[in-house]
Amino acid sequence: MSINKEKRRLKIRKSIRSKISGTKERPRVSVFKSNKAIYSQIIDDLSGSTLVSCSSVDIKKFGKNNIESSKEVGVKLAEKAKKKGIKKVLFDRGGYVYHGKIKSFAEGAREGGLIF
Repeated sequence: MSINKEKRRLKIRKSIRSKISGTKERPRVSVFKSNKAIYSQIIDDLSGSTLVSCSSVDIKKFGKNNIESSKEVGVKLAEKAKKKGIKKVLFDRGGYVYHGKIKSFAEGAREGGLIF
């Protein structure tokens, strides 16, 4: 990843975070992807706590950061959220383009029962 590309993503991420803030009633779903894994959290920004988290490491797909594993992470996160009583969330794509792995994650979370 070039320096300019990373700066651009961080600028977009900062812009998104200035507009989105999770509450206890409607927490924020944050997504981060690395070269080997995809990580996601449901965060209550008012209390500064992570309510639920899931990653491709949890579902034994570490090192396989592909579209299928991203979708599985989304479904698993939604299942954990439903157990905690969370249904409606705000989606924070973390400055990434809504395409490929991020889109697949979002579709998996929607299939799992999250509304955003």
